[in-house]
Amino acid sequence: VQLVESGGGLVRPGGSLTLSCTASGCALDTFAAGCFRRPPGKARDFVAAVKRNGVNKYYVHGTRGRFSISRDNAKNEVYLQMNTLRPEDTGTYYCALAADESKLGFGLDSDYDYWGQGIQVTVSS
Repeated sequence: VQLVESGGGLVRPGGSLTLSCTASGCALDTFAAGCFRRPPGKARDFVAAVKRNGVNKYYVHGTRGRFSISRDNAKNEVYLQMNTLRPEDTGTYYCALAADESKLGFGLDSDYDYWGQGIQVTVSS
């Protein structure tokens, strides 16, 4: 299984970005999907997740209402739409897949089986 993130970059505060995660070597509809980020000098934290059905979604406090995770199982892709970006959203963003979605709401990276290489998002004026 390979995950490749795209769509990162530099954006000004208040701006928007959409991250894409393309999965290969698997059928995406057999996995839950999540997004994590690692701020500079800090540990990796949970951002958002979506179950296989694309309906049940989870967000960390602070992104709810600004970020939206979605998926297109037919295209084997997961998306993270990020609006009203803040400097504290800066970090390396990772896409991940979990075969077991029963504990998805806890946002634990140990529950995920496959990870992308990460992509940088910088929010700065």
